[in-house]
Amino acid sequence: MMPTIYYRRHNLAGHTYYLGATAQGLCFVGSWAQTLAELQSFYPLAELRPATTQTEAAATELAQYLNGQRREFTIPIAWPQATPLQQAVWQALLKVPYGQTVDYSTLAQQAGYPKAIRAVASAVGKNPLLIVAPCHRVLRKDGQLGGYRGGVIMKQTLLALEQK
Repeated sequence: MMPTIYYRRHNLAGHTYYLGATAQGLCFVGSWAQTLAELQSFYPLAELRPATTQTEAAATELAQYLNGQRREFTIPIAWPQATPLQQAVWQALLKVPYGQTVDYSTLAQQAGYPKAIRAVASAVGKNPLLIVAPCHRVLRKDGQLGGYRGGVIMKQTLLALEQK
């Protein structure tokens, strides 16, 4: 059965984000100013429907975070089907504290896959929940930013927000 994802474009702190949610919780946070195609690339078999209220709680919490009024998210999350490694990496991302960073090898250890650094980095790149599962807090071993689905400027902005 195809999942149903309710989506809506929200304007939060001066940027637009697509948010997607299932009946179980938030399943997608998009990059700045991207189209619905970004959500579709993560959930190609989903039935997409315009949201009425399904993304409102997530939008509220994200707005609070982006305005410096929230450090943790309490909204329910609905992860997509994923490999055990991806699931472990995404859960490890949720444990990286606000205002702190980790490198990929540390994240690999925390996820229980200490020798699979490249696979862990790939799983980080497949994280459907930008900001909420804070992949922006993962840096390269040399301290450089590395890649980010939302782009380097978005990553720098989020890291700077958490240092205030």
